[in-house]
Parts: sequence; structure tokens; C-alpha cells
Amino acid sequence: MRQIRSFVPIAAIILSPPAGVAAILTNVPMQGAMVMPMLAYHAGDGSLTVQVNPAIPQLTPLLVSNPGDAFDPADPWYDWLDPSRHGLAFSRRYGFAMDTLSDPVPTGTAIWLRKISAPPDLGAFRYRSGSSRLWEPIFGTSGVTNALLWDQNMFHPAFTAPPGTGTYSATFEAFLLDSGTGLPVPGASTGPFTLNWTVVPDGRPSLSIALGGAHDVLLQWPASATHYLLEGAGSWPASEWLAVTNVPVLLDGRMSVVVKAEAGARFFRMRLNL
Repeated sequence: MRQIRSFVPIAAIILSPPAGVAAILTNVPMQGAMVMPMLAYHAGDGSLTVQVNPAIPQLTPLLVSNPGDAFDPADPWYDWLDPSRHGLAFSRRYGFAMDTLSDPVPTGTAIWLRKISAPPDLGAFRYRSGSSRLWEPIFGTSGVTNALLWDQNMFHPAFTAPPGTGTYSATFEAFLLDSGTGLPVPGASTGPFTLNWTVVPDGRPSLSIALGGAHDVLLQWPASATHYLLEGAGSWPASEWLAVTNVPVLLDGRMSVVVKAEAGARFFRMRLNL
């Protein structure tokens, strides 16, 4: 279920995937083969270079890559990636690595990675599975700094975006920092390089909300979503969902239902009903 922010304070919108779970995943799938930006330091001229694989990863929702599967609510990535929560599309295919032919970086220096620009809804997270699970915002996500110290070990961050149709690009830079002065080493930067993604929809209809009058709320969804049932609840998490019995009408190409605004919060979802 994906929560959609609304301008109506008494209601929230939730979308629900089909009932039933095939498996509970213990890690975050990579979503394909590795795509490795390879960095190298060149002692001869003190330069730092990068080679970017031209392959373009796909940011894919779990509903598409693993239909019916879910994440464990105890895992730190659950709220971001699980279809019952934000249900973001994601990929861990990009991985930073040092070229095996790289010279060692000089003593007293370190490589930093910095995001220069990206769309605001493209997220990035440091990921670790196993006993020390980690899902930590990086590269400006959730207001953190856009740069991080890299230990030169292979590093596969997870990138996320809302499901949909389109492309994403982010511009990065790797540079050498003098650990003593805290300043970049002159001439030791890759300069800007770009990572690209495509993103795919998760197949669920979007449910929107708006004021329909002084005491009414207008709920709308695509007319093509013929196999979905509109349900409502008075709390979240909800112990019981009840079908909204108001008869929908076609309005400007979208199915529309008007419900009475009530005191307190109300929650709605669209459940696949085959």
C-alpha cells in the first residue's frame, strides 16, 4: 500500500496490492547485473579518472520484479520499498569500484564521492544485509550531506524513485581530499560524470483526493482500473477495511466517488479484486 499525501487533513489515501504473499525477502534484490563505475588513481600525473559502464539500470518496484513477495517489517528498508508502504522502485546495480590497475592513492589522502545534481525524488541509500542490516540515506537524501568518504571497497548503494514511466539522471564527482588540510587535492578529480536510470510503473492505479464541497471529499482513480475495489477504514494500521458502497461515476475520464468528510482521519485503499 502506498500512502499518497493529500491537502485534506482528515483523510489519507492508501493503495493496496493483491492479498497474499509468496515469500518474505531477507535482502534487497539488486534488480539485475552489476554496472560498475570504475575509478583509478594515476600517480604519474596525480589524476583521478572514472569509466562509466554505458548500460542503464532500471528502477523497478518489488511488485514487478518479485510479484507477491514482501519485505520483513523489521527490516530498515521496509517502509521505503515494501508495496504495503511507499513501494518505491529501486536498483542496486550501480556499484563504485577501484580499477585493478589503479595506483595506490597517496598516504594522507582519501577519495570522496559527491552528488552534484539529481531530481529531488531520486533517493540514495547505503545498504547492508545480514546481521548488521543498514538502510542509511546518503547523497543528499532526507537532508543528509551530498558527499561521503569512500573506503575504496566495492560499494553498491541503492537508488530509489516513485514508480512511473520515464528516466532519471544524477551527476556525480569523485575527488581526492587531503586528510590533513581537509581540502581537495588540486587536479585530482574525475570531474562530473552521469549515472542514468529508467523507471517503470508498478501496475497499480493512482488514487487522488480533493475537496468536493464544504463537507465532501472527492476520490478519483483511472477508469481503466476495472478490477479494483475502493475500501475505507477509520484508523491506520487498519484492522478492518470496508467497501465504499457509493456508486462511482465517470468524470473527466476518471471514476469518481464523493464521500462525506468526517471528524478525524479516514483512510482509503484500492484492492485488486479478481
